[in-house]
Amino acid sequence: MSQVRSFFFTKLLTSCWASGFFALLFGIAGTFSFSPFHFWPAAILSLFGLLSLTLNCSIKQSGLIGFCWGLGLFGSGISWVYVSIFEFSGMSATISLFIVLLLVAYLSLYVLLFSCLLVALCPQTTWWRLTLAAPVLWHITEYLRRSVFTGFPWLQFGYTQIQGPLQGIAPILGVEGITFILMIVTGLLIYAWHERLKSALLLALAFLFLPWPLRYLDWFTPEPKKAVQIALVQGNIDQSIKMDINSINDILQIYKNETLPDIDKASIIIWPESAIPDIEKNQKKFLKEMDKLFREHDSSLITGILGEKKSSAAPIHDLLFNKVIVIGQKNPYAYPAMNSYEKHHLVPFGESIPFENMLNRLTPFFNRPMSSFSSGRYEQAPLNVKGLNVITAICYEIILGQQIRDNFKPNTDFLLTISNDAWFGHSIGPWQHFQMARMRALELGRPLLRVTNTGVTALIGPRGDILAQLPQFTRQVLSATLIPTYGITPYARFGIWPLCSVTMIMGGIALYCSLHTSFWLNQKGKREH
Repeated sequence: MSQVRSFFFTKLLTSCWASGFFALLFGIAGTFSFSPFHFWPAAILSLFGLLSLTLNCSIKQSGLIGFCWGLGLFGSGISWVYVSIFEFSGMSATISLFIVLLLVAYLSLYVLLFSCLLVALCPQTTWWRLTLAAPVLWHITEYLRRSVFTGFPWLQFGYTQIQGPLQGIAPILGVEGITFILMIVTGLLIYAWHERLKSALLLALAFLFLPWPLRYLDWFTPEPKKAVQIALVQGNIDQSIKMDINSINDILQIYKNETLPDIDKASIIIWPESAIPDIEKNQKKFLKEMDKLFREHDSSLITGILGEKKSSAAPIHDLLFNKVIVIGQKNPYAYPAMNSYEKHHLVPFGESIPFENMLNRLTPFFNRPMSSFSSGRYEQAPLNVKGLNVITAICYEIILGQQIRDNFKPNTDFLLTISNDAWFGHSIGPWQHFQMARMRALELGRPLLRVTNTGVTALIGPRGDILAQLPQFTRQVLSATLIPTYGITPYARFGIWPLCSVTMIMGGIALYCSLHTSFWLNQKGKREH
């Protein structure tokens, strides 16, 4: 009887649809490795499930498993998108859910591609399939996911190691390098389990835990002589009010009132993304008043605002920009502020609408306020405030490690990201966003200031650690001392090129091994025939 039960259980596990169901569960498990859960072993468990379920599968079966795994990961991990669409677009729950499912299905196609390529190129369960080919193909498909259609590089497993044993890899190879090593570790664990090899298990543990001491290696040097008092203002403005043109004066008064108690204490005060929810030229009077006030108190203000320029292609149309400006400098403010940054990477369907005219006729979601921004230059000069050089990212841009690194200069003193995560309500989205911001500080060895409308507002150290933080959904000011750093991490110096070189070498070895094995099996089959 026990043998019969064992037989049916084995058949259940190996059936195609059962494998898809288990893949869905393993995908969901991966979400728990990210913030706010921070259970990093779930990342390995999730990848273990994906790779192990594709063993001894056809290309079609493997594709289904990969797609279902992607549905599990992205369906649970980016469920916060629903909050943005349903609560702030005025669309029905059904249509909102349908749009989210389309996005989830699209992202799952990259996992489907990975699974199909893995089985097609390396059909046998070999060490090179699991430890060479899998990491290489994952790296390639993840590159596509963060590049095609402007990319959506959310939920990269390397972020789970911000507090894990591979944390020290970030300043060397970046978040992509951590993800690569996690795939190697997972492949070794599966090979150890499949072949009952203790040596593979020990090697997996070595890859996972030997980098632990790297977290104590400082690639930066603090500069206490440059220490500066900062104040980060979290306005906690309700999103429905923020986009109401009749509420602009009330919003400005709120930020001014929250700022005044710290204007004599802090040399740098920072307001979040679009804290001034109006075009700069409309607020020249307010900005000149604030500029005079800040200069009288020997303080400077960095704030989010909207910018506008004449289009050279169509002079009758103005270009709108999501912008950061600095006022309260030595020279009085004059419109337009020259010490500024314009957001480069726009969020599709949030700040820019592909096929705008057509989609606006279909649904009001695509006719949202401030959804027709123009893009600033990819590389821009750092902001300069109180003699400090600041690399800036607005909202979504902070998850783009390559863009931040390409704008980084050796004389950068600290990093700044301003955001408005009120769009995502009380979901897990803001915490995932916060986790990715911490990784940028760790990769580049610079402190990072994160200033948001509703949270999470925080001061992050150059090791990615949280030095000070405000609770979400509160109107408060975070006052702290910022100590700039200097020094160049290997990632800041070389970017992803070392990882790309390793990827090409490992990919070449895996391809050679796979072709050699296929040739040998074909020859063996001919001799037996």
